[in-house]
Amino acid sequence: MGKLEMEVEVKSSADKFWEAISDSATLFPKIFPEQYKSIEIVEGDGKSVGSIRLVKYAEGIPVITVSKEKIEVADAASKSTTYSVIDGDLANFYKNFKASLQIVPKGDGSLVKWSVEFEKASEEVPDPNLIQEFAVKTFNDLDAYLLKA
Repeated sequence: MGKLEMEVEVKSSADKFWEAISDSATLFPKIFPEQYKSIEIVEGDGKSVGSIRLVKYAEGIPVITVSKEKIEVADAASKSTTYSVIDGDLANFYKNFKASLQIVPKGDGSLVKWSVEFEKASEEVPDPNLIQEFAVKTFNDLDAYLLKA
């Protein structure tokens, strides 16, 4: 099993950022059409444990067009969530892929902690650095959007 971790400082408050992340199924395709074609709730409400969502990525995103994710942890009190990829393009590259996100208040803004645990399907598969870069871009773009809203 491999693991990647990162932290991104944002200017938005932890409450505001968490609210936007919780509403990502509706919000992301609207504000990031160049990245997300759609996010469909397949099971549950899309926010709570056991919910399954189908993420369809825009044409410009390399390698990954679709990802089916199951929410494993959803804790509003600690502003943290964890989801596993259960189907889609990523499942061809990784036997296991579980991402965790936590938003921690920091001064007037917040710190977005993101990590992913993964098991490659084969040795040739690279670490998911592209996905990490995509996450950083999404958090920074979401912050910019929230600061304008």
